[in-house]
Amino acid sequence: MKLPNHHLATVDRRKVVEYLLNPAHPDNGGKARFFATLGFSLDTVEPLIGALRSIAAVTEVAAHVESVHGDKYVVDGLLPVHTGSGRGRMVRTVWAIDRGTSVPRLVTAYPHEE
Repeated sequence: MKLPNHHLATVDRRKVVEYLLNPAHPDNGGKARFFATLGFSLDTVEPLIGALRSIAAVTEVAAHVESVHGDKYVVDGLLPVHTGSGRGRMVRTVWAIDRGTSVPRLVTAYPHEE
């Protein structure tokens, strides 16, 4: 199963800038370092957003959990290298579709080894 309404999936630019690519964020846990190894930085926010949305669009859902707040979907996929060469790395993305809506939004993304 693909992420429902994956064509509408949103990635909040602030989440990428202030959290995923921010090594100073207290909950970052090395995510900024991981994305930097693939060539993503504050100068390449839009390509990272596009790559995360692409994973949601083409990859099967690995897990689905329902809650009182809505549905969460885990989608694992290959995040390509943005600059330089080499193979991309696996990333786990978590998407939420809040109760009463139909638009998936990115909750988080982090390295994932199978």
